Amino acid sequence: MTADTLSRVFSALADPTRRSIVARLADGDATVNQLAEPYRMTLQAVYKHLRVLEDAELVSRPRGPQPRPVHLETKVFDVMDAWIERYRRRAEQRYRRLDAVLAAMSESDRDGAEHDEDHGDGH
Repeated sequence: MTADTLSRVFSALADPTRRSIVARLADGDATVNQLAEPYRMTLQAVYKHLRVLEDAELVSRPRGPQPRPVHLETKVFDVMDAWIERYRRRAEQRYRRLDAVLAAMSESDRDGAEHDEDHGDGH
């Protein structure tokens, strides 16, 4: 999957109606009429949303006569997951380094406080 494809996927999923369609298809294939039921829009508008999802390789529809089931393509989610996971790991590494620095600072503060109490000269 190219960077352009990944951009199309994120762009397609930026729309709440398309996210809703994807969520519905996660439960199983559905016809366009079934997908259109919960929305107050024309079938033509639903087809436009499906075209965007198809261009992003998120859904597919077999060729042939109507009604054709719309199918969610899960391989795109694997690619998205790999892309997101790479950046999540990098962020976690940064946070672990920050935690280590903060722990060292906290330990240094405690050691300094103990050292101040151990002077024994009354000051």
